[in-house]
Amino acid sequence: MNPYKPDMLPLSDLDYKKLLPLVGQANAALARYDGLLRGIPNPEVMLSPLTTQEAVLSSKIEGIQATVDEVLEQEAGLIKEGEKFKDIQEILNCRRALYQARGHLREYPMRLGFILELHKILMDSVRGQDKNPGEFRKDQNWIGRHGCSIEEATFVPPSPMQLHDHLQAWVRYLDFDDIDFLLQTAIVHAQFELLHPFKDGNGRIGRILIPLFLFQKKVLSEPMFYLSEYLESHREEYYACLKEISQNDNWNDWIAFFLHAVIIQSEKNSSRVEAIMKLYAEMKTTILEVTRSQYTVHLLDAIFNRPIFKTPDLVRQLHDDHGVHRKTVPGLLRQLRDHGILKELQASSGRKPAVLWFPRLIHVAEGRETL
Repeated sequence: MNPYKPDMLPLSDLDYKKLLPLVGQANAALARYDGLLRGIPNPEVMLSPLTTQEAVLSSKIEGIQATVDEVLEQEAGLIKEGEKFKDIQEILNCRRALYQARGHLREYPMRLGFILELHKILMDSVRGQDKNPGEFRKDQNWIGRHGCSIEEATFVPPSPMQLHDHLQAWVRYLDFDDIDFLLQTAIVHAQFELLHPFKDGNGRIGRILIPLFLFQKKVLSEPMFYLSEYLESHREEYYACLKEISQNDNWNDWIAFFLHAVIIQSEKNSSRVEAIMKLYAEMKTTILEVTRSQYTVHLLDAIFNRPIFKTPDLVRQLHDDHGVHRKTVPGLLRQLRDHGILKELQASSGRKPAVLWFPRLIHVAEGRETL
């Protein structure tokens, strides 16, 4: 099989009669979601469980298996070895790349050096670390069943000799304003996946780029629109549509699939954000009633940001960030536990501290509870 030759961007022959109705619906759904984002005073804190869930689901598409609960448990020190530990480390790297990307894009546009930095974070100290983290591939790679030859491959990405030129053309397209930014996002993501510029981690990097590009084009007020839930649950169609581009130059079906994903996921994300906002408002009142503490908001933000935690870690965080006396916090946590707001995952034993968690927030973030 010969290496794929990417189409020149912008694309010149799309079926706008088919795509524009979906473009309108997708933009309306995303605008509603962004309206909710704009109403959140501290989205990075309140929506941190959604960021963790995105890292979990984006990694799941690649066969990396762990739940949001398990990721947060490992952060609290409960999972320390084995294959599960390795899976979760990959998910934590994915989440770290998401956070790092947000900060960068507030100051600078997306460039190839930025993409390389994200890849270096993604592959840091995990199973793909021998696959040139932070470097574009210098060898021909291909996709197919394990151990197949290039002749048996289902897809052969562009030759490494032409890869840099294709990537430069892709970056120029990022700076171009196409007929619609959501339609352009679909093309940006697919072209990156088809270039397959890394030895490993292409899918996760490509999915991280979706909210980043929308933020760069000012479609989103925060780079926090996550699509992996839909892509994971429609994985076969996702890959089939990308394959249609490489085999039959069929961009229309891919773009239609992507826009439909945006419509559905925008509605789900909007419902989830509304539920998180309601939970935050409810807990703000409840925690104040329970504790009568002037530190209610600091305590609430801390458990939203890390809903599974060792008690000494939260004591240290509230003391260092907000000057809350170290002897004050355990009493506040005990009150929240006694009223069933926090639950115990691990009781304190000897030198082992208690591990507490805030189950309702995790259940809302995963869609298991609506308010």
